[in-house]
Amino acid sequence: MKRKTARLVSLLLAGAMLVSLSACGSTDGGSVTEKETDAETAQDTDFAAAGEKIINVGVTSSLGGVNPFVIDQTEINKYAVDLMFLPIVELDKDSNFQYMLADSITTEDYVNFIVHIDEDAVWSDGEPVTAYDLEYTVLRMASPIVNNTTLMLYAFEGTSDEGFVEEGATEMEGLTVLDDKTLQFTAKYPMSLTTFNNTYGRYLRALPKHVIEQFSEEELLTADWFNRPDVINGPFLLTDYDADHYISYVANENYFKGAPKIDKLNIKIVDGSQVYAGLQSGEIDITQLTMTAIPETDYESIEQLENVTAVYGEPVTNQSAFIQTANIPDARVRQALVYAIDRQQLVDQLLAGHGEVIDGFVSSASPYYDDSVEPLGYDPEKAKALLEEAGWDGSQTLRFYVWSGDSTFVNGAQILVAQWAAVGINVEITTLDLANLMSVAGGADYDILAVQYTYAPVDPYPDVAWLLSGEGSWTGYADEEINAALEDTQSTTDIEQLKADYAIVDRKVQEEVPMFSVYVISQMGAVNNRVTGAEPTVYGFFNDVQNWDVAETE
Repeated sequence: MKRKTARLVSLLLAGAMLVSLSACGSTDGGSVTEKETDAETAQDTDFAAAGEKIINVGVTSSLGGVNPFVIDQTEINKYAVDLMFLPIVELDKDSNFQYMLADSITTEDYVNFIVHIDEDAVWSDGEPVTAYDLEYTVLRMASPIVNNTTLMLYAFEGTSDEGFVEEGATEMEGLTVLDDKTLQFTAKYPMSLTTFNNTYGRYLRALPKHVIEQFSEEELLTADWFNRPDVINGPFLLTDYDADHYISYVANENYFKGAPKIDKLNIKIVDGSQVYAGLQSGEIDITQLTMTAIPETDYESIEQLENVTAVYGEPVTNQSAFIQTANIPDARVRQALVYAIDRQQLVDQLLAGHGEVIDGFVSSASPYYDDSVEPLGYDPEKAKALLEEAGWDGSQTLRFYVWSGDSTFVNGAQILVAQWAAVGINVEITTLDLANLMSVAGGADYDILAVQYTYAPVDPYPDVAWLLSGEGSWTGYADEEINAALEDTQSTTDIEQLKADYAIVDRKVQEEVPMFSVYVISQMGAVNNRVTGAEPTVYGFFNDVQNWDVAETE
């Protein structure tokens, strides 16, 4: 799988990384007043009706779209579609895989993956969901006309290096229907079941073949049916949406896992500064930990609300700093950058203690976390000694690029620069919007680049393998010992062995410092006390949404 890793993760960055980045603030270009007015208008029309049970989810990420063939895999896009069309599997709140459309996914050789669709799965029109639906959806997703590369289907036999099949293809070597409910995926190279589930299973959905086969491949990109699909297999039917303000759903009474207990579900898109007021007034019932960026300055106020319960998620969002090692080739200088900063002080002051300090990629939220990998401590004298040993004369100014949309870390970066200056390292900060920061990241014309990055606790392999893949990656760094450890993660399911493999990676990263973690964030979530069966979580938030309820109707 190694030869494909760079391509795989560069595309994951368009989805998985932007999941955490987009969750940090609204990308809406309009004013707050405009947003509030539009949201209130929606509230007055579709959002409320007497006697109905309604739950409003507050998020700060703007929607990219609801057409499964067009969207990238940022979280709000993913979940907006998943409420209508289930993924075959999803992570639950404890980072275990929970079957959604499938009831089993197995492999014996780490090449052939057998997906069995739940025998009870039916479309909302009563037709059974079959392996042919899933096969047809994957074939259309692999169409060069559709040209959606975010699923990275090049990992499977029968696809090109870009992940495409021939236009109008009716079959693919890597897809085999074994019976009405069973589809086999065949990969080009071995991958672990965990990687299949996390990288593909969480994003593979079946759409109703008997409905969408009426559309040409070109029409799949524009057909209005996808804006309000009337045949779904998920818990909620989409009724209306405004990409910058709201997404509205009504219950699918024919949902095969059970009719939802609430009548309507609304996702309200707001600015982070509006979350506290929405929770206080009851206009927001619940938030999600990675789609809702609550400003740290509001944490204490939300904790004191009598109508709300505040919770903190596990530390999964990593404020990572990537060093372009070709520009800072001496590992002693890179080590000095870490010894010079007081990371625990940043957690205590910037995050009010809601986070942790680690070295490497694996946080305490992961089953592979090894607490024997103790992070480098704050030791400015050690930093000075390393710099002297490396012959650092202080004349060089390092270029430090930071995302302007993360106000917390923009402030934190100023503290880092001051602490680096105290040991003789001059650093100049440049703040950029996300698009321009990613453009810089695509080259090597920087010394340090900081972004929030979520390494999936259950499967950090794809991201880590790319980030440490040598020239062309964000670090420019590669190491054979790390490569061997990462490859081993793809051929074992033993937790202790996986823990040992990732510990090798983290210790080597600690020694060579191609990147460092400034801190890992434990995000705040909140839920109104009238809501039952729901809780703010990092993963699995909507898995059992059919069980959400309210203590009283309005």
